[in-house]
Amino acid sequence: MLDRTDIELLRLLRKNARLPNKTLAEKTGIAQSTALERVRRLRESGVLEGYHAEVLPAAIGIGLQVMVAVRMSRHSRELIDSFVAHMSKQPEILAHYHVAGADDFLVHLVARDADHLRELTMSIFTEREEVAHIQTNLIFAFQRNTDLPIYLDTAEE
Repeated sequence: MLDRTDIELLRLLRKNARLPNKTLAEKTGIAQSTALERVRRLRESGVLEGYHAEVLPAAIGIGLQVMVAVRMSRHSRELIDSFVAHMSKQPEILAHYHVAGADDFLVHLVARDADHLRELTMSIFTEREEVAHIQTNLIFAFQRNTDLPIYLDTAEE
């Protein structure tokens, strides 16, 4: 069970995963050895799933980002699992979400330019027989929220 200190460590790491252990300890009011052990425990228990670096898209040749809404022609576990496996192999797909509603998936896709985007949407989506419809929405700006809402009752420690 997470306590207030664990939650504060998670909040700090969400804002900056590169914070030194010394800073984590100071900001949470615990010993450095305790901070190190708690972060290790959070990692090993799977609460902390990993760390990542934010990369400026233009610096690596990404000129377009889009969100593609995908509607499947049929619904079965086998088709969904197959489509998810297909998307997971595509390096241009940054994230995909299986959703409820009129569409079945929302897919965050990146491309060099419009021509590249056209080729990607053809090969990743429209050439797949299980895909009935796609709608591509251009992303003008993307900003990750580093705040982390915590819905656990941490009054007990």
